Amino acid sequence: MMLIAFHLIQNHAPSNLNRDDNGDPKDTIIGGVRRSRISSQAEKRSMRWHQPFREAFSADVLATRTQLLPEWVRQALQQHHEVDAEAEQQIVRFVESLGKKETKSAGADGSEGEEKPKGKKGKGTDTQKNEAHKTAQLMFLSTGEVERLSSWLVEKYYELGATGFAGLTSNDLIAEIKKKGGLFEPHSVDIAMFGRMTTSSPFKDIEAAVQVAHAFSTHKVETEYDFFTAVDDRSGESGAGMLGEVAFNSATYYKYINIHWEGLLKNLHNDYELATKAVLALLQAAMTAIPSGKQNSFAAHNLADFILVEVLDRTIPVSYANAFVQPIQLNRAHHYIPQPQEPKSLLTLSIQALLYYANQIQTKYELQGQRACFTLPALETTPIQAFETVSSLGNWLRTMLPQREV
Repeated sequence: MMLIAFHLIQNHAPSNLNRDDNGDPKDTIIGGVRRSRISSQAEKRSMRWHQPFREAFSADVLATRTQLLPEWVRQALQQHHEVDAEAEQQIVRFVESLGKKETKSAGADGSEGEEKPKGKKGKGTDTQKNEAHKTAQLMFLSTGEVERLSSWLVEKYYELGATGFAGLTSNDLIAEIKKKGGLFEPHSVDIAMFGRMTTSSPFKDIEAAVQVAHAFSTHKVETEYDFFTAVDDRSGESGAGMLGEVAFNSATYYKYINIHWEGLLKNLHNDYELATKAVLALLQAAMTAIPSGKQNSFAAHNLADFILVEVLDRTIPVSYANAFVQPIQLNRAHHYIPQPQEPKSLLTLSIQALLYYANQIQTKYELQGQRACFTLPALETTPIQAFETVSSLGNWLRTMLPQREV
């Protein structure tokens, strides 16, 4: 059994990378003080759509999250199947029913709470001619799965005929697919990593092999507000054409990611080469991908300053977040910084606290494994092997991963 863990310290200049419903930077209370926070969802999306991550793989092993599955199927029908207009429309409308909840409370009119097509007032309830067909829930799907579904539905349509196909339900579809070999299963890197869950659909649920924690600041943070104006370039008038304000902060974050190697292999059907490439691509993305929130206003494109990589022979996930329960403060003593020396920054103090706490956990819990790091700030002493470049750290990690079944 093998667990791979990434522990990062990353400082961001003034920014609003991940907003709450008020438009303010997300935050949380840890150790009795307010910290800045970046949600795991924002982290995962930024890594999944990071250009180097996507360029590392061919399109057929990457997935898309969408409600537009019916239109995706329509495209597959037009490209790969010769079906008439009526067959295409029936198949697309059937796909629209996938992913809906099976049990719904009774409607006010005595119906079983089925969803009514949305229509504009006074214009009936028929779907508008040019309106895209959607499923009720977002689905995380690979191209191969959509092509399999399309082929299966075309075959079923011509087997049952138009009238028989019109009576087909999503439950009928799922039952028959299960009987004929099981639900559609992806061969996709990002689904294998981050998992998926769908309801009432022919697509198999996938348990995530990668866990991503919410990033949080290692120190206390207060939200600030930028008051701004915009001038009308054509009016010739002095003064502001509009006024506004935007919330922001600046923080040093702790980020934690773990990868269950055997789970990743299982999700990728024991493709060792692809699993290895996935781990290395995730390492690169973890260090360089940044959420896109308000970047046109702040351009806080700050890469990771430090990463500790662990390859453990037991699947005991351990976050080092508790190194920062006591917030890092300049010129103040800290539980996990035994001998602070001046001058120090929040960044270097955070790295020092992380390394000290990690060493305490590893020693006292006797957690065996291989460890290495990459650091931008110069550290006086590093208890583990430190690499000078990201590529050399990646090469080290590659040697730690098994390349065949043993």
